[in-house]
Amino acid sequence: MDPRKSLRLAAAETSAGKNLPAGENTVRTGGLHAQVVELLGLAFSSGELPSGSILRIEELEERCQVSRSVVREALRVLASMGMVTSRRRIGVSVLPSSEWNLYDPQIIRWRLASAGRIAQLRSLYELRAAIEPEAAKLAALRAPLSDASDLMGLAGKLWAAGRDGDTGLFLDLDIQFHRLVLSSSGNEMFGRLHTLVAEVLTGRTNYGLMPEHPHEEALQMHVDVASAIQRGDPDQARDAMLRITDRAVREMQSLWTMKTNA
Repeated sequence: MDPRKSLRLAAAETSAGKNLPAGENTVRTGGLHAQVVELLGLAFSSGELPSGSILRIEELEERCQVSRSVVREALRVLASMGMVTSRRRIGVSVLPSSEWNLYDPQIIRWRLASAGRIAQLRSLYELRAAIEPEAAKLAALRAPLSDASDLMGLAGKLWAAGRDGDTGLFLDLDIQFHRLVLSSSGNEMFGRLHTLVAEVLTGRTNYGLMPEHPHEEALQMHVDVASAIQRGDPDQARDAMLRITDRAVREMQSLWTMKTNA
């Protein structure tokens, strides 16, 4: 596949969903190498530049209208993500997605911007369902009083934002809530997953998969999690969070089924 053609296709959108014209104006915001990283990352994630594609630096220079040093820096960044590798006499080749750092927030955004977003969301939801209930249980045992109090405050604000249909505020508060549960678990590995949870919550909203007014049952579940953590009840905290993640998985199930049957 001609990488120049692929980049033209990838340049049509960014992970933020904005139109980005191809050609000499392709690289226009942020660092030059960061914009080349964005174009290539989208092309890899969408399959426009599939596993095994060979990238020619000269062609990338011409296509992106940047210097060789910028292209090399972009490829170095992508190599650190596990997306490409360089071999003597072959050049730079695209690696299969099994080699990528799939926990990297940028890769998650690229995959959510691709036609495979439903499969990516499914993986993220299933990971959340495995991790967050245990994090809530540990938070009930380990959370400082200040964190427990903050969780109760966030749960109340979430309820108000959901009732008012303030989608933007609700998303911000939801991210804060789940991040605080993870960090309050006292497990630093769980705590580092907050960026992943933020991406799945943001992706759900950005792609129209979040109702304008969340169900009261879902809002109450967040209050139940916070209350159980504040009371120091690990079993109730785990069960309440499990209800949140189970509900989220069920809400997405129809999308996964449609994708499988398509």
